[in-house]
Formats: sequence, structure tokens, C-alpha cells
Amino acid sequence: MIRKFNRFELKFIIPVEKRDRVCEDLARNMTIDSHGAGGFYRVTSLYYDTPEASCFWSKVEGIKYRRKVRVRLYGDHVEGDTHPVMVEIKQRINRTVQKRRVMLPVYEAYQLAEGHEGVTFADPVDAAIASEIRFLARSLQLRPTAVISYLRQAWIGSDYEPGLRITFDEDLAARGPEHGLGPGMPKHYFCPPEWLIMEVKADEAVPLWVGRVLARHDCHMRRISKYCVGLAQLRSLERSAERLRGEEDYG
Repeated sequence: MIRKFNRFELKFIIPVEKRDRVCEDLARNMTIDSHGAGGFYRVTSLYYDTPEASCFWSKVEGIKYRRKVRVRLYGDHVEGDTHPVMVEIKQRINRTVQKRRVMLPVYEAYQLAEGHEGVTFADPVDAAIASEIRFLARSLQLRPTAVISYLRQAWIGSDYEPGLRITFDEDLAARGPEHGLGPGMPKHYFCPPEWLIMEVKADEAVPLWVGRVLARHDCHMRRISKYCVGLAQLRSLERSAERLRGEEDYG
């Protein structure tokens, strides 16, 4: 598991039907990720935010330096308190993304993400990352805010471009944080099924041939945050439910 890395991330929203044509070109220089079937696997993340939703608003307002904490699971939901997950800090400076993460059983991951003591690491790198997570959780009063889930297909670069990674995310859905990463509330989809999010990730620069593929298939970059769109969808549903309750009380 890579615990720390820096890279560029570019996002695109494309029709699902365009993916096959893009992948035909990618297959000349890239291979399907070995994880999952055909490179497909589920990603589910529990995001943490401040009481004022500062992480949400920093993205909306275009703040160049942003950090957020999440507990990430590769799979639909955890199975028991010892199920392994990752606690991550995702930090963005302009278009450069930095991630720092540690792997823990899910019950300890929740404790760490909420700033509690008791989780210790023998490895000094893991210990430093955990200390930073704990500091952010306490100083920002972080609390679980939303669960974001999607089905991902991933392609990886060759030995000549090992840092290159291109992913396609579909079936994007959000739910409240009440059940953590366990099974529970129904999904609320926040992206039409005929569209998906493509991400191009590279260590230093996007290869020229990738730019040509994107241009050939008329892919246009979009600034989008799955967390922000998903949380906005949940907040909209909450407001609608409150209005309905108010109408019932008035009636």
C-alpha cells in the first residue's frame, strides 16, 4: 500500500457510451487494473467535515489549498469491526493532489478520524500521519457528514509511465453518515446513469498521447467534487423533507 504520494488529477464528465471508444485507445499504452473483475471495483468513503461544512464550502468557493479527511473502503460495506479500511487526508494545492493514509480495522479508523487517542503505530511514518489526522479532527471539530459510493474501472500506465492512472466512476450515490460504512440507508444517486466521471492522474505531467486521446474524443475538463455534489444532494433532500413535514403540520 502506498501511504504518501503527490500527483496531478484532471476530471472530465463524459457519456457512458463514450467510455468504450476511449478505452480502445487507452489499451494501446495502458492495462486494466488487476483489482476487481475487468478492472471494476466499488469505492465507498465516509467523509468528515466541520460543523459549518468548511470542506464543502472551500471547494465551492474555489479555495486553492484544501484538506479533507475520509475513511475509505474498497467494497460495498464493511463486514464486522475488524474489516480493514484506510483513513486518508486528501490535500489539494491548485491542481496538485497529495494523499496521506493509514490502514486500520474499521472500528479504530472511526476513532482516529474523530480525534480519539488509543490508536498507535510502530512505524514512524504511519504514526506521523495518524498524528496529523488526529490534530485535524480535534482542531476542526470534524464529524461524519456523508457516505459517497461509486463503481470504478481503473487503467494503469506501463513501466514507462508508472504514475499514470485513468479511472471511470459511475453509479455515483450518497447517503447519510448514520451507519458509517456499514449497510443501511438507501442510495441517493447524484449523477444521471448515462454519464460518468473520468479522472486522469499523473505524477508530473499528463503524457502527450493522453492529451491527444482526450481531444480526439472531445473530452472537456470539469471541476467537480463527488463529496460536494453528493452532500448537496443530501441537503436538498433534507430541505424537501422538512418542507413536507411543515405542510403536514400546517394541514
